[in-house]
Amino acid sequence: MPSKVLAVHSSANYTMSKPSQASITLVAGLGVENDAHNGVTVKHRSRVEKDPTQPNLRQVHLIHSELFDELREKGFDVIPGMMGENVTTVDIDLLALPTGALLHIGDEAVVEVTGLRNPCAQLDGLIPGLMKAVLDRDDAGELVRKAGVMSIVINGGEIISGDEISIEMPMGALSPLKPV
Repeated sequence: MPSKVLAVHSSANYTMSKPSQASITLVAGLGVENDAHNGVTVKHRSRVEKDPTQPNLRQVHLIHSELFDELREKGFDVIPGMMGENVTTVDIDLLALPTGALLHIGDEAVVEVTGLRNPCAQLDGLIPGLMKAVLDRDDAGELVRKAGVMSIVINGGEIISGDEISIEMPMGALSPLKPV
């Protein structure tokens, strides 16, 4: 079964949750058109406070819908867009992708995976305990962040629910994702 877009979301305001949209438009080098996190330089408030000139490696946030299934099993009623993602995917292991993987979405859009979303305490404002629920430990005791991946827009285009997603792996040695 091909990987697909389950839903798309954007918000012109700085809000944790993003409402679902019929479509979103990605703009190369900027992010999601009319989204609060659109821009060449970082837009996430905590990052702006540290250094507003750093590049925006968090232009498009993607979360795998399978995470919502896992969270529901733990008693968390989470729906697409609620955790602030722009694109909710299905049948793609986002967390296993290496840094630099290209995701071709729909007919034109291409995003480059830059790293893991580092979940923040704002998730507990949605549902108490949600932040801890999106964190885990692997067999070696290392922290596993499950709140999706961040990316930059390489090629713009419109994205709608049902669009297929294909993966293009980077050349050379593969680097595991780190928080961005």
